[in-house]
Amino acid sequence: MDSPSATVDTSKIAVRSSLFDSLRGCGISGMRIDKEELKKQLTMPQYLRIAMRDSIRLKDSAAGESPYLQRADGEDVAPPCPMVVFINSRSGGRHGPMLKERLQLLMSEEQVFDLSDVKPHEFVLYGLSCLERLAGLGDSCARETRERIRVMVAGGDGTVGWVLGCLTELRTQGREPVPPVGIIPLGTGNDLSRSFRWGGSFPFGWRAAIKRSLQRASTAQVHRLDSWRVSLSMPEGTPVNLPHCLKHAEEFTPDQGFEFEGEMPEKVASHEGVFYNYFSIGMDAQVAYGFHHLRDEKPYLASGPIANKLIYSGYSCTQGWFFTPCTSDPGLRGLKNILRMHIKRVNGSEWEQIAIPKSVRAIVALNLHSYGSGRNPWGKLKPEYLEKRGFVEADVADGLLEIFGLKQGWHASFVMVELITAKHIAQAAAIRLEIRGGQWKNAYMQMDGEPWKQPLSKDFSTYVEIKREPFQSLVISGK
Repeated sequence: MDSPSATVDTSKIAVRSSLFDSLRGCGISGMRIDKEELKKQLTMPQYLRIAMRDSIRLKDSAAGESPYLQRADGEDVAPPCPMVVFINSRSGGRHGPMLKERLQLLMSEEQVFDLSDVKPHEFVLYGLSCLERLAGLGDSCARETRERIRVMVAGGDGTVGWVLGCLTELRTQGREPVPPVGIIPLGTGNDLSRSFRWGGSFPFGWRAAIKRSLQRASTAQVHRLDSWRVSLSMPEGTPVNLPHCLKHAEEFTPDQGFEFEGEMPEKVASHEGVFYNYFSIGMDAQVAYGFHHLRDEKPYLASGPIANKLIYSGYSCTQGWFFTPCTSDPGLRGLKNILRMHIKRVNGSEWEQIAIPKSVRAIVALNLHSYGSGRNPWGKLKPEYLEKRGFVEADVADGLLEIFGLKQGWHASFVMVELITAKHIAQAAAIRLEIRGGQWKNAYMQMDGEPWKQPLSKDFSTYVEIKREPFQSLVISGK
């Protein structure tokens, strides 16, 4: 093993607990929830639903004033926990459309947003602005609804991150409170959902489970979650096809005092994005990149979460992570050949260079307790080991990323079945990567499951900087 971790008995207890939570999330519970009572608890008055709908459709927060002026007498009582749901109806296989219909029955049609029709930023920009506008006109019901509103997201980790990112903009605009978010897992990995105890898969007894999920979301505690901004800088004109999570940004300026090894180009292209789960570089990202292209070319191969996992596992065995061709030098596969890494420690101000182990072929910066569909590659470490390495116990809101390495595919496989832990490298409050060309023409990167191929220049370096966002996201606990 690379490092000592918790005892076997503790791991078994954790597995049983996780299994129990998954079964509970599937609706295997004795408590019966009355549908009509739940509807009263969640459903907004009709005039507010219509006002929000019209504001979003017309992209004008003032469009909600007409329903407000025409409201019926006695219609201005806010529910205990008004809720809206964003659903990716294309997720969850054949259950997506049925789930959408079920949610509309449990609340109202206007409170369930299909992401193919209504985007999260439109809800923030027009829907919530409508409530704020009516509250400014003296509508106490709109004010209480805006203060109490909660959001559920039915989708995978990418969908949840999309919604969290849009809601965080409320802080930068001074429009608090920020609604907390609960999760109905419809994706493949669902690591965000697992981390906050909403389960790791779409429930089997989904009709009853949806009621219980909405009930829990209306009363459960809210926890904080760190989010991390990735700044990617490369020579202008680099032919790269970046994922949707990275947007064009103004020219990136590195921290003063940082010493560059490579020469900086005169013109630089910069992009930025936010992740909640992980950022990685190396062989794992290359496998993910190839799998995504395979799935795009042959979508019939991946018809659901189980099929995705089987094909992903088979595909990874063909990419040279397990068997390095004899014609090439195995040493060239290590990230040490193309990568320099600097970090800032917690409460630190200076950049510190961290040595890359020669054997490491993938480096992951992890924010959650869950990675790769519920695995914990960092491990539950013993107190004496934490003290020896200068680590602290990992938490999703501690302002730190856990950086670990994966060697060849065999090592990664043992890590993913939790027989061993990954190669612990560091805990960091900020990370800076300098990637340079040479023997490698491309580097592969991914953040929260969105991979891309990054061309490398022999003359100039590509830089990645990761820093924590100033505002934390709010996530409802499924416990």
